[in-house]
Amino acid sequence: MESKLIVLLVIILGVIAIAQLVRVYELVSKLRDKKEHEITYRDNQLNAKLMLAFMFIQSGGLIYLMLKYGWTGRGIAASVEGIETDWLLNLNFVIVLFIFFITNALLFFFSYKYVKKPGVKAFYYPHNNKLEIIWTVVPAVVLAVIIVLGLNLWGDLTAESPKNARVIELYAKQFDWTARYAGENNKLGKFDYKLTLGTNELGLVTKETIDSALVDMIEGPTGINSIKDRLNNEKLVFNDSVISAMNVTLSRKERLARLLTQMKKHHNAKNDIDVWDDIIQKDTLYLCVDEPLEIKLRSRDIIHSAYFPHFRAQINCVPGIQTRMKFTPNITTKEMRKKMNNNKFNFILMCNKICGGAHYKMKMMVVVLNKKEFSKWWKNKQKDTFKNKYFGSSGA
Repeated sequence: MESKLIVLLVIILGVIAIAQLVRVYELVSKLRDKKEHEITYRDNQLNAKLMLAFMFIQSGGLIYLMLKYGWTGRGIAASVEGIETDWLLNLNFVIVLFIFFITNALLFFFSYKYVKKPGVKAFYYPHNNKLEIIWTVVPAVVLAVIIVLGLNLWGDLTAESPKNARVIELYAKQFDWTARYAGENNKLGKFDYKLTLGTNELGLVTKETIDSALVDMIEGPTGINSIKDRLNNEKLVFNDSVISAMNVTLSRKERLARLLTQMKKHHNAKNDIDVWDDIIQKDTLYLCVDEPLEIKLRSRDIIHSAYFPHFRAQINCVPGIQTRMKFTPNITTKEMRKKMNNNKFNFILMCNKICGGAHYKMKMMVVVLNKKEFSKWWKNKQKDTFKNKYFGSSGA
């Protein structure tokens, strides 16, 4: 407490001292009969030299930071697509830094060279057509090249994945990620938000999940029958606003029940196999090195953004819309730890949208295994299919 008080007193005294120095400077100027807009040749020379010194300090500081922390700070790209993305981004940085050093060097050097001198007037030079054309055409050409290269890269990044790509779904909700691997047929089962329950948080569509959702909608603790019982119970007294809200909820649930009934009527049980062999994985996403990935994404609640910083991949997860991305990891976790000299390093999946109060903890560890290790992990996960884990032997 005492140390904080001392710091506060030092700050206050420093502000007072600066104010007094400014006041002294004003009084000295008045005694010299010097107006504020009048700058002496000596002051001009000092400012010109300070400008030149600042140019070297600024440029030297930037170069030092780039050498110490990396000139872009992104680290090593750990995917095939990331290498291509980094190449284009590096090209952009080269252009930006080239222009930055040239323009800043000219800015501060001209401030030094063309400092105001007694009796010398500034040369009036309002316009030059050649210069106007040069600094219009050159940036336009450079930008055109960057845009063309960027569009080509974007086309590659958004193109269809190879046929042998492993299909994985990432399901986002406040505030975590759930991964769903396509089973042995490499085909993800269908989903529908109306089937979302505690035993089916991803809303996967099978005959059993439709039946479970329909039973919960009608007979569950907050289902249709429960709401009707409460409304018809003479021992319970509700005000008009509560009754109105309960009626609205009842109407919505009855509509959903009708939709579920129609879904059950038209459901093709042959498609259930695509769901039963899917594998749901939480906490850690396991990937295989050099294996192409087709990643599909969706969100339960609000807009999230799936961001793999080391794979240079990012796309939004939007409620009601399934988005996608693709990439091929080319460095295992063990190899990356050696490259970074950090035995605790792990790849990570983050949310890059501020999605609520606990946004900071919406992360998922990503582990890239070699082919032998991944095959072993995949074999062990076959007992954790959606059928075995959530419905036991009931899912046929």
